[in-house]
Amino acid sequence: MTDRLYIFDTTLRDGEQSPGCSMNIDEKLRVAHALATLGVDVIEAGFPIASPGDFEAVHRIASEVKGPCIAGLARAARRDIERAAEAIKPAGERGRIHTFIATSPIHMQAKLRMSPEQVVERAIEAVRLARALAGEVEFSAEDAGRSEMDFLCRIVEETIKAGAKVINIPDTVGYMTPDEFGQRIRTLIERVPNADQAIFSVHCHNDLGLAVANSLAAVENGARQVECTINGLGERAGNAALEEIVMILRTRSDRYDIETGIDTTRIVPTSRMVSQITGMPIQPNKAIVGANAFAHESGIHQDGVLKHQKTYEIMTPESVGWTTNRMVLGKHSGRAALRARYAALGVELDDNRLNDVFTRFKKLADKKKDIFDEDLLAILSDESEVNVERIKLVSLHAASGTGDTPVAAVELEIEGKLLKATAEGDGPVDAAFKAIKSLVEPNGKLLLYSVNAITSGTDAQGEVTVRLQDGNRIVNGQGADTDIVVASAKALISALNKLPDMHAKVVHAQYSGV
Repeated sequence: MTDRLYIFDTTLRDGEQSPGCSMNIDEKLRVAHALATLGVDVIEAGFPIASPGDFEAVHRIASEVKGPCIAGLARAARRDIERAAEAIKPAGERGRIHTFIATSPIHMQAKLRMSPEQVVERAIEAVRLARALAGEVEFSAEDAGRSEMDFLCRIVEETIKAGAKVINIPDTVGYMTPDEFGQRIRTLIERVPNADQAIFSVHCHNDLGLAVANSLAAVENGARQVECTINGLGERAGNAALEEIVMILRTRSDRYDIETGIDTTRIVPTSRMVSQITGMPIQPNKAIVGANAFAHESGIHQDGVLKHQKTYEIMTPESVGWTTNRMVLGKHSGRAALRARYAALGVELDDNRLNDVFTRFKKLADKKKDIFDEDLLAILSDESEVNVERIKLVSLHAASGTGDTPVAAVELEIEGKLLKATAEGDGPVDAAFKAIKSLVEPNGKLLLYSVNAITSGTDAQGEVTVRLQDGNRIVNGQGADTDIVVASAKALISALNKLPDMHAKVVHAQYSGV
């Protein structure tokens, strides 16, 4: 008999807390549907009290995404819990309130300024209230890795009594080592009298690069839910990577006789979707989903794989979805083929949306011969920006050459006004950025400019990610085009559209920066 491990995905909550990884509601819905297709057990859809946008995202996901349990995060406070309950209400019995309070001495003293007794009392009240408002309740002891064991045992016992059916033990600051963390889980399960009435969960951060190792150590010692994210996204150094947890359990089934409900062939398409939506590129040597994960350049390795695949591959590329992106579409492909390919990528298109996407697809097909899955996801990313476009790129002309000063002329439509600007720069991209930013305020501080080739070949689309900071707000923008200057302009405009106070510099309607 194999055991069952529940996969709790927090890409939309903890993953989105990575600087610059914020997603709009439509993007969150796309990711949530992909996670449901992937087969995760729980989707932590957001932190409803954080903002009206977060509340709306959780509410829509709870309304529209079927299959997984939909969780909303809440501090151990009445307003948080009531707001979370309202957000997840459409999910019915498949809704979960995930409430938490810090339990380490440093957090209780320096942050909460509460005594241990007050913390226990608050936790009990929070779980009881959540239990009255939701089908499922999960309790997290924040910074459990640095909490005193006697106190941790006590608060876990009391919250189980109060109605929590899942107890989460987070290594919030990524401080623990696998032996320590595994022993902590085992001790809790052995010492807490009512431990058999709850599922023990873990949520490990990767500050020391041990998130996956710590999660597996916890599983070995009795944890049966792992909280993780696609591509390991998350605050600071990130969280345990879902794809690594799942494939370790599958590949090493001789050691871990534990199953998940994940359709592993959906891992790579989901990973790429999240990467493109968040603007966080996947490093080539990333386990499972990196471009080099199944590449063999060494002659010895190549010879071995050709003779027998398992000489240098412990899993097949097909098992994680690498072959699903090899179907090539072109200018003669029709709507039915396009819809079928998007469905294979976990994206369902209704007739109206299919028509919009098909128009973009045809424009791209006129520029490049073969269109791959990565191109299709980029088209979808561009299409998702339509609803928030206050700035539109009307035209862009850039010129540069050896010995010449690069110059760019742009025409933008900003909230219905046509504005033009020309500027010089260190290169055509720099000139285009200066021209665009001369027409808009706030125009933000550029934190990141990243270029990736979506596919191979000289006709490949370039995918550009731009990260801007305006005060405390950090936003990402993405753009894709076979012309890298145009892709860069699209990315900057995408980011500017996400700045809430953006408006045109009307006085500079004919500004010339040269």
